[in-house]
Amino acid sequence: MDEFVFVSGRLCLDLAGTRLWRRSLRTELLGTPDDLRRWIGAACLVDDPGVVDARALERVRRLREAAYTLVRNWPLGDSPDSAVEEALAEVNEAARLPLPRHQLDAAGRVLRTGGVDEVLGAVGRDAVDLVGSPQFSRMKECANDECTRLFVDLSRSGARRWCGMAECGNRHKAASYRRRKKERSGV
Repeated sequence: MDEFVFVSGRLCLDLAGTRLWRRSLRTELLGTPDDLRRWIGAACLVDDPGVVDARALERVRRLREAAYTLVRNWPLGDSPDSAVEEALAEVNEAARLPLPRHQLDAAGRVLRTGGVDEVLGAVGRDAVDLVGSPQFSRMKECANDECTRLFVDLSRSGARRWCGMAECGNRHKAASYRRRKKERSGV
């Protein structure tokens, strides 16, 4: 079973999406170092991140929360609170780390090398790139009141409402269908 989805349009937002339902259930998808190893693989960041231990997990979770806090509160304004300033510092620190190295081998396969530092570097750099780009104005939160997943609406019309149809979009469609059916039956 792979519970990780990559529907946000940006790496930093997909990482932020590994903590679901922030206003209610607070579901943690990165519960163990092995979960983090699987997420790194699913994100195609590096082929083998090396040692992924509790410290690495904590570092990635800390960056995840910093990126989420930063993009939710950007632009900062004249007097950002200390949590947002700490998030900015955390993201900037990660963005200075090296990036994963991607190369082709003789058979045409992409080899992705690096460790947790390079994963943090890629996520930090993506967060910096997002808030400094025109795409930032198209960032939205899922229209499902319970969902807190952020995404960049890359649709032509700019009318995307759901983090993904497989999750929240289909839930909304099914609930609407049940409501219409109930209204027609007069129950």
